[in-house]
Formats: sequence, structure tokens, C-alpha cells
Amino acid sequence: MSAGEPNPIDAPGTAEETWRAWDGLDALPVLDVSRWRNVVVLAAHPDDEVLGAGGLTALLADAGVRLRLVAVTDGEASHPGEDVAPRRVAETADALKHLGDCEVVRLGMPDTGVRDTELARLLPGLLDGFDVCLAPWEKDVHSDHEATGRAALACGVQVLRFPIWTWHWARPADPRLPWGRAVQVPLPAEIAERKRAAIECFTSQLEGPDPILPPGIVAHFTRCREVFFR
Repeated sequence: MSAGEPNPIDAPGTAEETWRAWDGLDALPVLDVSRWRNVVVLAAHPDDEVLGAGGLTALLADAGVRLRLVAVTDGEASHPGEDVAPRRVAETADALKHLGDCEVVRLGMPDTGVRDTELARLLPGLLDGFDVCLAPWEKDVHSDHEATGRAALACGVQVLRFPIWTWHWARPADPRLPWGRAVQVPLPAEIAERKRAAIECFTSQLEGPDPILPPGIVAHFTRCREVFFR
């Protein structure tokens, strides 16, 4: 997004009913995670890890996979003028109780000020011994998501990227998205329900007269699948 252009996150978006009516998601190949033994999840903000990869995290935890969440920021910029960071950190802890065992490393980088070069210097040590990294898509049209995704790609491990705001501003068959490298992770009903319960822990984002995550946005993350770009 160029300077001066309107932010597509703030514009009216694509309804979840439109995405669910498109058969392109059904046709995506299924990601094989059967050989995964240790995985790092990168979250630019508290809730990214659950929205983008909460179902897969629960599946991996149930399979005994070693999991590490690297929380890049504490999400303090979501409510300017309020000390919301401790609440958001606690919400993540509550959400993970629904998903399974996961080590948490908090970096405390500034919300809306993540720099991919700085993050890329830290990640090799945090990814040491892990085979796979799940990270926000580097073209998600949120600066922190994009910086986190770019930093992950620079670290030399297998990276799968999860879109978040993309579901709002993009549309089915959108040529701006790398559908040829997209895969899906089907979520059994019990896993999808655990993910839904985890999302509901983020009350700071869900409640209030003008919530950060209104129901129409949350609907994108209560599907029977998650999508990743290889």
C-alpha cells in the first residue's frame, strides 16, 4: 500500500458468506503435517496466532508436537491511551488453554512499529531446533503482519504464512493472492469449537461500541478450515 492510499482494512470488506460460497477453498490441497515434530508460531499481536493458526495449533498440540509461540508485540496500540497490554497478554494465556501446551516467548516490540530487520536478527535463536514456522502473510496489508512475515522468510526454515486481514479486503479468486501456493488444514468440529472458544477469550478486541474484531470479521475465522500460503 502506497502512502496516501486508503487503508483497505478500513473499507467495507468481503462478507464471509461470499467466501463460503466459493468452491476455491474446498479445492485447495490439504497440508500434510504428519511429520512435523516442532513448530514455532509467530504472532505480530495477541490473537493473531489464534485467528490465523489456532485450529492447526490445537491439532499439533494433540499430536504431541513441540510448540513455541513468539509474541512479537503485546498489542498495546489497539486502545490508545489505555494500558491494554497486560489484558491482551492475559487473553493469550487464556486462549492457549483451549488449544494445548505451548511455550510462550514475548519480545515486547512496539505495536505498529515492528521492524523486520530487527526481528530477523532475533528469530534465528528462537527458531533453533524447530523445523517449521507459521507466520502472518507478508502481504496482509498490516505493517506489523507484513514485517513479521518478511522476517520469518529471511530465517531459512520452512515457513507457512497465514492471512488475517486478507479475508476482509480480498475476494474469492483474487489475483493478488498466491492461490497456487495455498493449502488448507481441515478442522474437525471439536477442533473448530476449541478455536472458537480461544477467540472468545480476546474480549478486549471483541467488546465495546466499536470493536476491533466485529462479528463480520470473526466469522472469517470460524470456518471448518484454515488456509496457509507455502
